[in-house]
Amino acid sequence: MTTYRIALIPGDGIGGPVTDAAFAVAQKALGNVSLEGVTFPWSCEYYLEHGRMMPDDGIETLRGFDAIFLGAVGWPAKVPDSVSLHGLLLPIRKAFVQYANIRPHRLLPGVEGPLKTRDFDILCIRENTEGEYSGAGGRVHVGTPDEVAVETSVFTRTGVERILRFGFEQAMKRRKKLASVTKSNAQKYSMVFWDEVTDQLARDYPEVEVTHYHIDAMCARMVMAPESLDVVVASNLFGDILTDLGAAIQGGLGFAASANINPDRSAPSMFEPVHGSAPDIAHLGIANPMAAIWSASQMLEHLGEAGAATRIMEAMAAVTAQGIGTVPGKDRTETITKAVLAALEG
Repeated sequence: MTTYRIALIPGDGIGGPVTDAAFAVAQKALGNVSLEGVTFPWSCEYYLEHGRMMPDDGIETLRGFDAIFLGAVGWPAKVPDSVSLHGLLLPIRKAFVQYANIRPHRLLPGVEGPLKTRDFDILCIRENTEGEYSGAGGRVHVGTPDEVAVETSVFTRTGVERILRFGFEQAMKRRKKLASVTKSNAQKYSMVFWDEVTDQLARDYPEVEVTHYHIDAMCARMVMAPESLDVVVASNLFGDILTDLGAAIQGGLGFAASANINPDRSAPSMFEPVHGSAPDIAHLGIANPMAAIWSASQMLEHLGEAGAATRIMEAMAAVTAQGIGTVPGKDRTETITKAVLAALEG
């Protein structure tokens, strides 16, 4: 029997319940294939006890797993987000070269979004390891009137070319349309460079229709004409902004799934809902597990279990079509999870 070893990092707040839900659904969908989950307590609570978000050998510990599933990280009242993000999430993404962040945006049956149309299916691909989140910079003369803070974006040809090529490959599998997002009218070095690399790679994919957008224009298009978009590729910061907007138009963060992919599979990839830890509802039992379950579907697809991944998406659609899990706070986490599990049974 095939067995996949999954590193589970529930993290903070609602991360625990939604991780449990996603893992249970993934196990059910696989049937005769086994998932072996190993849970790690790395979180803000771990930081308060140990002074770090994960142990020194955390990366090497994770390296031996087939995939990583993350629930949620962050508890700003206890630990600054800059500490939790840079102490756990970003180191994993960078160490395992998970340079492609994939986020699907479409409405499930029965889910009401804020737009007039339901007719959109957007795949946002965000560069995940460099750009504006490279961490290059510093502060001098701290606490004085002369204090200076410098944050430098880093764009390498390797980094830009590989994420754009990944985007082109995804477009070839879908509707053969790619939107490249920059702000090259204002950022005349990094973003002009990105535009140039896009045009260079486009020659290798003559079947793909390529359109350049500035970030502000893309935000407007995602609201006014989302049905015109297929694959959207953007830098780390711009992709971060666009995918939260994408979550809003697909019914909210309760449906915001994501995959942090190492495309050459030289290290494990990581899968996570991106709704955050939601401290305000952490102990109420009403967190929507749909984003986590959707992320689990992405994980199974990446592991080569496309049939199981499809069964999860079909089960989710059957559940939301009944009005279960469609309205924030209406249904309990346990209720939604049981409904998805029941749908998997047919």
